[in-house]
Amino acid sequence: MSTPRPTPVEAVRAAYRRLAADEDPQVWITLRAEEAALADAREVEAALAAGGARPLAGLVFAVKDNIDVAGLPTTAAHPAFSRTPQRTATAVQRLLDAGAVVLGKTNLDQFATGLVGTRSPYGVVRSAVDPDRVSGGSSAGSGAAVGLGLVDFSIGTDTAGSGRVPAAFNGVVGLKPTLGLVPADGVLPACPSYDTATVFARDLVLATTVLRTMAGPSDLDPRSRSWPDTAPLAAPGRPVVAVPRPDDLAVLSPAARAAFDAAAARLAATGAVLREVDLTVFTDAAKLLYDGGLVAERAYSFGAFLADHPDGADPSVATIAERAGRVDGVAVVADQQRLVALTAQAHRVLEGCTALLVPTAPEHPLVEDVLAQPLTVNSRLGTWTNFVNLMDMTAVAVPAAHLPGEGAFGVSVVARAFEDQVVLDLAGRLLDVPVTEVFDDAVPVAVFGAHLTGQPLNHRLQELGARFAGPVRTSDAYRMHALPGEPARPVVSRVGAGAGRPLDGELWLLGRTALGHLLTEVPQPLALGRVELADGRSVVGFTGTPTPTATDITDHGGWRQHLATLGQHAQRDRSTLQPA
Repeated sequence: MSTPRPTPVEAVRAAYRRLAADEDPQVWITLRAEEAALADAREVEAALAAGGARPLAGLVFAVKDNIDVAGLPTTAAHPAFSRTPQRTATAVQRLLDAGAVVLGKTNLDQFATGLVGTRSPYGVVRSAVDPDRVSGGSSAGSGAAVGLGLVDFSIGTDTAGSGRVPAAFNGVVGLKPTLGLVPADGVLPACPSYDTATVFARDLVLATTVLRTMAGPSDLDPRSRSWPDTAPLAAPGRPVVAVPRPDDLAVLSPAARAAFDAAAARLAATGAVLREVDLTVFTDAAKLLYDGGLVAERAYSFGAFLADHPDGADPSVATIAERAGRVDGVAVVADQQRLVALTAQAHRVLEGCTALLVPTAPEHPLVEDVLAQPLTVNSRLGTWTNFVNLMDMTAVAVPAAHLPGEGAFGVSVVARAFEDQVVLDLAGRLLDVPVTEVFDDAVPVAVFGAHLTGQPLNHRLQELGARFAGPVRTSDAYRMHALPGEPARPVVSRVGAGAGRPLDGELWLLGRTALGHLLTEVPQPLALGRVELADGRSVVGFTGTPTPTATDITDHGGWRQHLATLGQHAQRDRSTLQPA
């Protein structure tokens, strides 16, 4: 049984007690006064008392300091850049409207450039699980705030892995959605073509809820995208998961390699089929973000500002911006075209695969090692993260192990754009946690026969990306007949209230395009129509008119019960043929 949430006021007071005891103030750049947060909490409680819906009430969160929150300064970890916006970023406003209370703005690698969490004049952010090691960047404070238990969830950003590496290094979940799924207005760009807001949470279910709350297009962000109804709503029951070849994992320590193999084995134990693939095309693409023409976007975003404000600039970030400013336009276009070609190759590598499982980072470095070699170590950390946004993919990072003497280790599930639900479902298998659906605009469809779980046509629902929503029963207005032919299947027909009996079935969720495909496959005398359920709902379902040769099996109460009866008859028939 889950623990009930505290009231919003209780949640805020408890959070500030935790903050008072926290020994790592570098997590924050701006922390709100407790009374200001309490005032917001009281407004949420008043809205609840008035009957308003606030699904995130009782939760507190933090926001990376390159995302605008009205009334709080946005610094991007450069003091001279500090400005106080009048408007809150759409993604954050949706969380506030849902009842969550923001506590403050978190530290980051300056201008969201880095994967280490050391590139800030506001201090080095250390790992929540090993303070001798880095928190990971650029969303360093956001990852640590969750890892330290200071907030329920936090919002970061991700271009090269900033929503995943801090998750690995702080032992939390990092959810990096498909580009454009979460609107980016109010988010200071780093590489605007490849930036996205992300979610950190200890709980995969909460991370999913937060994403669902933030997602959806905004008129203020021309790059924002809607969830297409062609996207799969679930991972298949027997997914094919690509894993790197041993040569691709040679940089891992023996303990890290064992932890990765254990994670892959956990997926296999749930029914996944593992397939080794060559990651060369992915790692080649990853190099384009900083070592090719695409880095010019960094100069576009903040190069001029750093050139005019060298005081307070992190040396590594300033070096990257200066080099980016020297990239010519032809080089940018050349690498954009190369990325298109590499992405097409990557799709061919993953053909037939549901998703890709990779280590989130190859190592968890010590703070002193990063400070000694800031560019070299940072570059290594992006080995398996840099390519994801470049190739318009989605990913979820989950903790996998705490390795003695080596720090935290995590793995990431990666899939194609808009297959966010697929990676969440597979992450749920890794963590042994059932995950709810990200989006709730799917069509519920009731099935009663050959499309039931374990029956001959269920594979078709999975191929259409359908999601199992649970068992259902019809009202007592229906009868069931077994149709002749193969595959064996029934027809459910409406005969009037009380003239039938409740019949067992299953409810599946489908996108509208998938439902259209299913409709074209339904043979007569079956059809898709409205079916009344025992709980009063009316849903799309398999129905139809029985043929003259169909057998009435209503009294069995469902197709599986009917099949069980046939099996019992067959067993009895076999027993009569045994010699005495």
